[in-house]
Amino acid sequence: MFGCFLGGWVADKYGRKPGVWFGSLLCATGGALMAASQNSNMFIVARVVAGLGIGFINSIIPPWVSELSQAHNRGASFALVFVANFLGIILAYWINFGVRNTGEQFRWRFPLVFMTLPSIMILLSTTLLPDSPRWLMANDREDEAVEILAKLRGDLASNDAGLVNEVARLKAIVQESHHKRNNFLNLVIGRYSGRLHLGRRVWMGFVLQQITCFTGILAIATYAGNLFALAGFDAYKSSWLAGLVNTFGVFGTAAAALVIDRLGRIKSLQVSFITQGMALFIQAALIRSAELSPEGSAKRTSLGMASAAMVFVFLWCFTMFNIVPSWIYATEIWPQEIRAKGYAFTIFGWAVGCGANTFIIPIMLDRLGWKTFLVFGCCNIISMPLVWFFLPEVAGKPLEAVSLLFSADSVLVSENVREYERMMDEAGGSVAVATSRLLDSVDRENGEPEKRRISSTKEEPSMIHVEEINVC
Repeated sequence: MFGCFLGGWVADKYGRKPGVWFGSLLCATGGALMAASQNSNMFIVARVVAGLGIGFINSIIPPWVSELSQAHNRGASFALVFVANFLGIILAYWINFGVRNTGEQFRWRFPLVFMTLPSIMILLSTTLLPDSPRWLMANDREDEAVEILAKLRGDLASNDAGLVNEVARLKAIVQESHHKRNNFLNLVIGRYSGRLHLGRRVWMGFVLQQITCFTGILAIATYAGNLFALAGFDAYKSSWLAGLVNTFGVFGTAAAALVIDRLGRIKSLQVSFITQGMALFIQAALIRSAELSPEGSAKRTSLGMASAAMVFVFLWCFTMFNIVPSWIYATEIWPQEIRAKGYAFTIFGWAVGCGANTFIIPIMLDRLGWKTFLVFGCCNIISMPLVWFFLPEVAGKPLEAVSLLFSADSVLVSENVREYERMMDEAGGSVAVATSRLLDSVDRENGEPEKRRISSTKEEPSMIHVEEINVC
């Protein structure tokens, strides 16, 4: 949790590449120290070092991917991050599965040594990757930003109309990251942010992760072994099937790449809540019916097999429609100069949600049994109106336009969409002009020096002028 806030600050101040590089160094160092631990104190310190590194990587890479992607395929690009994530989970699980019968020392030290390899790969490859053009533009490195954008968009000429338009949008949102509204405390309470409503965005990212954690995914993962045992599988087959569940997640996240930009973030989440809720209600009914069936009967085994199958159904729905939009959404809602720092609150929400679920799920399963799945099924249904009425759709919009979707004083989506359309209409359809006006109005309210970013709204895209004149 602490690593994500530190990583977000480093990424916004020094850049995405240095932040990821340093986070990878911490992960590799922590993994090596854990593998070489001689006592519990050394192991705990090593875990802290590795945990800080993971916080860096989690808070920086998702915003970085969003900033490199185009609006029309940003979701698909982000889905590939989770394909890689599940591949890592699979690799870790099967390594542990493979060494389960080896010597005691090798059994726990080898997986820890192996975990340093991906970190070392990131260390070596980070220098080969393009930095965020948005971060470069915000830090007075325009030539580098334009060069990277031209390459990312297909080796475009510097005077290409689409490229010039995108550069104009980026210049429109250039700000100093030391604005008083951008420290962590002011972000949480929304102070000095005016119509940017940064505090609202903090809580959106945090609460969306709570919603994701309480969909029942952790209950399914926790209870999967019991469900496989109920189906009549022995301990070996149950462990093998648990690994297969994780493997299944790769295909779900890959499928998400095909639908997330077509459906959008909000509709994808709605589909996930409906399908996950149904799967959990069916799961509860199957478990209860199996419990009421005679021990060892064919009916009990059949119900157990059906219950085990629902684990895969739920995981497919979760990975295809939930996990990708719930994580990418929080990278899209933040202004450029604090995107990584703001995204840290989402990582914090994920950590809190996982921690809370880890604590309460064993208690729920012990006290409520099959009713646990009814509770989480209801959580999915309750989440539907919360997401629909309070989280505006951001799919297909340039990142620079998203801030306009939070400019109304109301938290309702309908009011914010209405305000967005009004601002865009007044700006003649120019995202750069509308965004520039919004930022300048917020600066005036808080006594910050304004920047007149866009000098004209009447010219052709290839002739847009962007000035850096401080207004006293």
